[in-house]
Amino acid sequence: MTCPSGPRADRTAELTPFTIDLTSEEARRRAEAVAALRPIWGPVAALRSENEAYALLYSGLDAEQQRTYDRLVAAGVLPDEGPGRAAAH
Repeated sequence: MTCPSGPRADRTAELTPFTIDLTSEEARRRAEAVAALRPIWGPVAALRSENEAYALLYSGLDAEQQRTYDRLVAAGVLPDEGPGRAAAH
């Protein structure tokens, strides 16, 4: 039989819980990252470029490729042509 105060005893109850909420620190970190990028990064231009690249990527598909693309959109694998997405056809 093992003594409860022995080296393998469960001492979880003796521990003091330590928690920290990093929400405000994460918000500050993200704000600093965006501030550092500001001179070279424009979010509106970046989104516009991303949408143009997306449309170009899926443009000029042949019939079989278009069917595959449509199936992937319907299955939720690829985003549809909702707000912020250019037509891929």
